[in-house]
Amino acid sequence: MTEHAAHAEIPDRYRYAVIPHIMVDDAAAAIDFYQRAFGAREDFRVDAPSGGILHAEITIGRSALMLGDTGADETEYGAFGAPGSLGGRTSVALHVFVPDVDSLAERAEAAGAEILQPPSDTFHGDRTVILKDPSGHLWVFLTHIEDVSAEELQSRLTTAG
Repeated sequence: MTEHAAHAEIPDRYRYAVIPHIMVDDAAAAIDFYQRAFGAREDFRVDAPSGGILHAEITIGRSALMLGDTGADETEYGAFGAPGSLGGRTSVALHVFVPDVDSLAERAEAAGAEILQPPSDTFHGDRTVILKDPSGHLWVFLTHIEDVSAEELQSRLTTAG
């Protein structure tokens, strides 16, 4: 173990999670949207010398999210792309459990989110809404309503299919 590894402590904020890091075309506008739509808290930001946001972190509920402008760091430019540069598609959906998915959906839609699937009770035991934010990222917000065993989950999935 190196000297640095012996003293390295993972901050509580990152200890039990994979932290998503998304890229957007206008990070300042995205942060403003996430605050209005999801009640996000901005924890910090690092402005790029050439303009834009090099790196920012926000918290939604108890979930941390990293984000930045696609062109803010020329050394990484090209390695990352916002959904707009990918033809409006994305390979990731961000899932967040919240206490009241219905009120979050109303708030998000009023702030400019596109509701792709309205809040509904799902076979897996959660009330779920799927939406797209103005930057093109997909979000799945869930409120847990019941515990479902693996057998019941499979049965419901088979019946629904």
